[in-house]
Order: sequence, then C-alpha cells, then structure tokens
Amino acid sequence: MHTNRSAAVTAAAFLLLAGAAITAAPVAHAGTPGGTHAADRNTDFNGDGYEDVLTGAPGATVGGDHGAGYIAVQYGSSRGITTGNRTVVHQDSAGVPGASEAGDAFGTTLASGDLDADGYDDAIVAAPTEDLGTTADAGGLVILWGSPQGLSGTDSQWLESAAPAAGEKFGSALAAARFTGDTPGDLLAVLDRDDLEVYGFEAAGQPAAQRAGSPSGPPREVREDAATVRGLGRSALADEGREILPKSLTTGDYDNNGYADLVVSGLSTGAEPGHGWSTFFTGHQDGLVFGGDLRGGPVAASGDLNGDGYDDLVTGEPNSPDDGGDTMTGGLVGVYYGSAEGPAGSEGTGTPPQWWTQDSAGVPGVAEHGDGWGTDLSLGDTDGDGYADLAVGAAGEDIGSAADAGAVWVLRGSSGGLTTTKVKDFNQNTPGVPGAAEKLDRFGGQVRLVDPNKDGRFGLLATAPGENTNDGVVWVFSAGTGGVTATGSWTYGGGSLGAPVADARFGAAIDD
Repeated sequence: MHTNRSAAVTAAAFLLLAGAAITAAPVAHAGTPGGTHAADRNTDFNGDGYEDVLTGAPGATVGGDHGAGYIAVQYGSSRGITTGNRTVVHQDSAGVPGASEAGDAFGTTLASGDLDADGYDDAIVAAPTEDLGTTADAGGLVILWGSPQGLSGTDSQWLESAAPAAGEKFGSALAAARFTGDTPGDLLAVLDRDDLEVYGFEAAGQPAAQRAGSPSGPPREVREDAATVRGLGRSALADEGREILPKSLTTGDYDNNGYADLVVSGLSTGAEPGHGWSTFFTGHQDGLVFGGDLRGGPVAASGDLNGDGYDDLVTGEPNSPDDGGDTMTGGLVGVYYGSAEGPAGSEGTGTPPQWWTQDSAGVPGVAEHGDGWGTDLSLGDTDGDGYADLAVGAAGEDIGSAADAGAVWVLRGSSGGLTTTKVKDFNQNTPGVPGAAEKLDRFGGQVRLVDPNKDGRFGLLATAPGENTNDGVVWVFSAGTGGVTATGSWTYGGGSLGAPVADARFGAAIDD
C-alpha cells in the first residue's frame, strides 16, 4: 500500500470504455522507431549491446507477504543468459518506492524502453492491484532506470493515476516506444480499467529543480504535450461503431515511417461480446492519430514476417467464441501485413488478414475446445534468414491425459509471409525437453523469442507459470541454422536465481 504518493504528474488520458474492468493482460511489446524490429528490441538495460530478459513473478511471497511479487532481469552476453548474471528487484529492495505487501502482484505486467534518452533501456514494472492508502486495487508502477550496472532500485520512480480510484488497476498493460518526435526518449503508454494514458519524460541530466519530487530521489520529470495524441478515446471508437474491453498494448512500425504505432487489443462488448478486436493508432512526428479497428485480439505482437521493411501485426484470440463462422474455440491467430497505409486489411484497405488455427494445413495438432492457441505470441528470426518467425503459446493444450499441460509452436516467416514450412511444436513430452507434461502446468503461458548472445538467431523462452503447483518455470531453447531446437534445452525458476519460489508464478509475465 502507498500513502502520499501523488507526484506532479500529468498525462494525456483517453477513455476507451467507461466502467470496463481490466484483468491481468499479456505482456506488451516495447520499442523505439520501428522498435519491434529485432535490431532494436529495447531490452538492453546495461547498455552492453546484448538483449536482456525481464521476467515477473507476481505471486511470490516477499518478506512474508504472499502475492507481493518481484521481477528478475538476466543480462545477455556472448554466452547468452545464465542464472548467475542477474538482478532480483521487489518493493523491499533498496531505493524502490513503497513496500512489499500481500496482493500487490508487483511484476504482473512489464515493458521496457529508453524513457529518458540516456542510452540505457529502462524497465517499467506494474503492480495493478496495489492499494493506495485506503483506495483498494488502484494500482501503480515503478520505473527502474537503466545504467552501466543494469537495473537497481536506485532513483527508481513511482507513477500512479492523477486521480486514483478503487479497482482502477493502473498498469494493467504497458508499452513504451517512440511514437512521436515530441520527447527525447520513448513515451510510456499505460492502460487501466477505463483509460489509456501516455507519458513523456525529460531527458536524463536535467537539473534537479526541473524534476518532480519523489520519496526515492529525483526522478525524471513527467510531462504532457497536447500534440502527443490526437483522436484517441471512446469517441474515436464509437465513431467506428466499435467498443472493446481493452486488455493489452503492443507497438510496431507498420507503415515504416520511423515512428512506432500503438495497438490496443481487447474483446468486443455489446450484442456480440467476447470476440477479439484491436484499435490502432499511427505514430507521426507530431503525435499518434487514430488509424482504425481490426478484427483480432486480445493478444498481439509485431515483427517483419516477410522482410519487406514493414512490421506486421499478429493477433491471438485464445478463447474465441464458436459462432459458426471464422472463429474456433481452440484459438485463432490473425496476421495483418504492414504497408504504407498501415496493417493491411484495416479499414477496407490492402489485403484481408490471414487466419490461422490448429486446423490450418501444415499446423501440427487439432483445434479443440480450451486449447488456448494464441495465449501468447512473440516474433524473432530463429534461423538467421532475415525473416521474423512466430512463436505461438497454447497454455490450455492437453497433452495426452494431462489437461492444460500446454504447448508451443514456431512457424516460419518467408518472402511470402507466415508459412508452416519447417514448423516445429514443443511440449514437456517432446524428446529432449526437460520435465514431463502435467495437468495445469500451462506451458506456453508466455513465450519470447530472444537473441541474448547476439548471434542473429533468436532462441525461445517458454514459461509454465503453473509448473510445480504455481511455482513457475522457464524453458530455454537454443536456435541454430535450423531454427529452434529442443536439443540442449534447460530450465530455471525463481530458486535458480536466489529468489522466492513457492507459488511465485514465475514467468507469468516476460517482457517482449
């Protein structure tokens, strides 16, 4: 719980759906101009040129408080990631605002980006169920500033809504990217129950007199610019006849203009509720502008599948209602290819999206009720051929008699886009994969394609937050010339990092 945490903060706030409740959302992607391209992933917290891995354990007990939560960062190197070169941070860590308390769920959502333009990427860690004084579940987030030493609590900054409300769950989804040329660094987009707020930060090194005060030191000043966003909000969605219950945020440069675009993904409401829909806003020099609505969500990720220089948007609908039409109860993945007009197929422009299920030709498996195909998504070039590939998690996939054991697929990118050529799928019963498929493991609950050794081939991280009765475990799959392989795969959990283990749900969030 926080008291007297109201900082001198303003933001551009945009109503998406009045009274809409937000639940824990998939982790959002962060980046800079074209930031979803593999060359600029914005997860280098110590500035050494290697990608780092940021993982949340929101269920962990810290200082005797169940569900207080923590995050762990593992630093990339020529050897990739290890369990030794890491930092664990929670709200009892030195310099971090507040204190670890039961049910805060610190680490529920994560993002990264260089907010203060100092050349070191910063980590944004949300605790959506944090109580602020007597205001229950108002939520808030902590910004951990990158440095040559990586992440720590030093000078970390607390951020909350300008007018916290009970059940607001500020920080339910996060994204950081250079949406405009208005600020020196990346902007931070924050979703709560009702609003989308966008924050800009002054550059590092500003005189302390120009910074807002903070219990933990002099943070970077947070400011609003009226030009940051135009046309966002409920009015824009209503004009299109679409209202959604927002769940997640992602970014990508879909029109290749050098500025990241923002996608808000969620579920439809009204007469036909529960279907995935997304709203996207295009980034420009002067601000974000409403771009249109897209069928698909509430999960989304971005990358260049066909190598044409435009990011492509991939949406996941793991629990799509079976309406007898183009949706499947086993899960639905949609691909919108980027173009000069943005994601193709949007607002009647370009080609329609491609829809994929486990019943698509060449995809291993069969679409079945509750599979959750599309639980999480990630893109990266696994074989070094210049095309991003797609990892698809299905946390509800049954493996034999083990219900909700979970599985992961990797589909290849090509000059023609997404393909099932050389497709691979993995579960805990796959030869070479450590462990065994068990009920409620939820393997594939989070997936990330990552290149921490900078060899140009993205390996796979697949989490099972339910492993060992909700302790949570991460699987590491290397990548070679043939892409991701089970050979040599290994696992780690909170205990491997010297962090709390019991019911931690380690891997419930992993920054992409």
